[in-house]
Amino acid sequence: MKSNRVALAALLGLIALPLVVREPYFQHLMIMVLLWVTIGTGWNLLAGYTGQVSFGAAAFFGVGAYTAGLLSFHLGVSAWWGLALGGVVAVLVGFPFGWIAFPLRGAYFALGSLALGEVMRQLATIWESFTQGMMGVLIMPTFLSKLPYYYIALALAAGSVLVVRLVLGSRLGYYFISIREDQDAAMSIGINTTKYKMISLSLHAFLTGTAGALYMNYMGFIDPHVVFSLHDISIMAILVGIVGGVGTVYGPAVGAFIMVALQEVFRSAGFGALEALSKAIGGGFMAGLTKYVSQAHVLAFGILVVVVIMVLPNGLVGDWRKVSRLFKRAS
Repeated sequence: MKSNRVALAALLGLIALPLVVREPYFQHLMIMVLLWVTIGTGWNLLAGYTGQVSFGAAAFFGVGAYTAGLLSFHLGVSAWWGLALGGVVAVLVGFPFGWIAFPLRGAYFALGSLALGEVMRQLATIWESFTQGMMGVLIMPTFLSKLPYYYIALALAAGSVLVVRLVLGSRLGYYFISIREDQDAAMSIGINTTKYKMISLSLHAFLTGTAGALYMNYMGFIDPHVVFSLHDISIMAILVGIVGGVGTVYGPAVGAFIMVALQEVFRSAGFGALEALSKAIGGGFMAGLTKYVSQAHVLAFGILVVVVIMVLPNGLVGDWRKVSRLFKRAS
């Protein structure tokens, strides 16, 4: 009950946030956070609750994004239809992959999902007559203000968390967790593990593909290296889950806030503080330091994951009691 009250308070706060924080830059960051809540929640459903660690988030994200973009580019249909169809097309891509890959387990399934993302990236790059290749797909954004995108992203993120809660409260959730804990034991009591892994994969693909379609509508431009990126999409989805808490309902939401904030701190060199200090002091050292800091987010991600695994193996949400005790000791 307490977690429900906290979640409701957080939702109300997010609804009111853009009415208080009107700076477009910070609204943009919040839109990206909410997109990552959706992507991370979808990944967590497959990996955290069903035990199928996947590197294929980029494949489904990119398929959803291209579905929205190509509807507009080739058919002149509003890219917003991609919000309804992007997730469906991602599921259609994921279904044959799951049928082929689910007999594999552990690292072999993870490598198969990694290959799926690379196949989709290469296909989008080579098939220029359909995808425009490296030229990418450009559409005109529907809204000038960021507020509509923010509230759509918020609805999508809240809906994804609600889906996970409903799944976990149903028989489906028990099947997922039984497969995660011991697949052979689940099979021995009559659970069709392939069927339920396919359902979990389909939910993951649908949520991630829908997030990709919203990204296309929001950003207005995509190319294969942006939306099928292993590091920027697939690895980021895993980091969001690990930092927030794998196998927890609200872990990906917490992880999304942390990872987007950390990425932006490094990308902007402390929100421009280091650049301003470099101009004030002068000299080559500060300029070089600013340049290296702005490119060091990958290193920071690695250090953060190592620290989390060593200190909080269940993530911030999963080990919240341990975190709260540390704060009490510090105070």
